[in-house]
Amino acid sequence: MKNIAVTVSPHRGKKYKLNKKRREALEGWAFVGVGFLLFLIFIAYPLIKNIMMAFMNYSVNPDKPSTFIGLANFKKAFFPGGAINESQKFYLSLRNTLLAVIVTVPFQWFLGMIIAIIIESLSKGKVLYRFLLYIPVISDWIVVAILFKYIFQDTRGALVNSILLSLHFISQPVSWLQNEWTGNIVIWALCIWKGIGWVMIMYTAAIQDLPKDIYEAADVDGASKRQQMWKITLPLLASRTYFIIINLIIGAFNIMLQVMLVTGGGPMGKTDVLLDYMYNKAFSSFDFGYAAALSLIMSVILIIISTVQRKITKDVEIQF
Repeated sequence: MKNIAVTVSPHRGKKYKLNKKRREALEGWAFVGVGFLLFLIFIAYPLIKNIMMAFMNYSVNPDKPSTFIGLANFKKAFFPGGAINESQKFYLSLRNTLLAVIVTVPFQWFLGMIIAIIIESLSKGKVLYRFLLYIPVISDWIVVAILFKYIFQDTRGALVNSILLSLHFISQPVSWLQNEWTGNIVIWALCIWKGIGWVMIMYTAAIQDLPKDIYEAADVDGASKRQQMWKITLPLLASRTYFIIINLIIGAFNIMLQVMLVTGGGPMGKTDVLLDYMYNKAFSSFDFGYAAALSLIMSVILIIISTVQRKITKDVEIQF
């Protein structure tokens, strides 16, 4: 019997191992790569595509090619013309959006802040009151819209009309959702009611972070609770107030579901806001290029407001 010599390679059966530095680099690039890929797909590409659409007569029909039309979509928004005169609808929706910001933001901010300060000063029931006031924030928009449509009905038996009639503030039931200004008032009331709880929670967290030794020193000096609120609490909350107001402004510009579910933009589009108007132009009229132009206009307005507010409030920020 012949002897067969078998040569075994010294490298066979051994796994190639990366050193620690290379392994950490690969893991890091893997995490960054996934995040960067998601950023490109869901943020960068839609943003660039939206900017391109704003300068085009965009068509989703493959048999009808999209054409470049320059600033025509922006001209249609700002300058009157054509049989439909879209500029009138644009300015109406812009007016309603700005009014929503002017009305809802101060009320949400002030009431939420005062309620947070009052609840924090209580000795009992803090958690219960916060929970009850936060319920509107987590409530579904459809449920809340149905609730407001019900209590603001135009009949005598509706809750709001019944209360106003019993107090002799009105002599006839008000058609709240069928009139331009009363419809806007209902939408504003819904936004304020649903947003106060969020402001309250934000200020509650900020108040609990305030340094306690300042209040102890104020107590020693004989400062009253009211004096402490005006001289200590409110100035120390200035930096948090900037963040809260910016978010409230952005939220007010994003009003859409309130209009669609409560008034539907009626009567005759008189309660339309920018997002509601933009949505209808895109998915009802299929004018995607014009809707994209409206989104860019809205973005520029938000950037300007944020920049101006930042310059106004930069000297009042207090770190602690």
